[in-house]
Amino acid sequence: MTLEQLFAESLGVAIDLVHDDLTYQSIPQWDSTAHMLLIARMEDEFGVMLDTDDIIDMSSVAKARQILAKYDVQC
Repeated sequence: MTLEQLFAESLGVAIDLVHDDLTYQSIPQWDSTAHMLLIARMEDEFGVMLDTDDIIDMSSVAKARQILAKYDVQC
């Protein structure tokens, strides 16, 4: 699964809405509850355990990609 697919499924939006510039709370679907769902899905899908700072710092799709790269996940 791609990062874009994961975001689209988790947020319940069309995949064409998911791009690197999509930011937290820029759309109604990406609220605090959805943020935690995204974190859980990312951890499950990519086999990582994100630390608290990463969870707080994940403010966009681009930032999520950057955080995952720290865990050697290319997406």
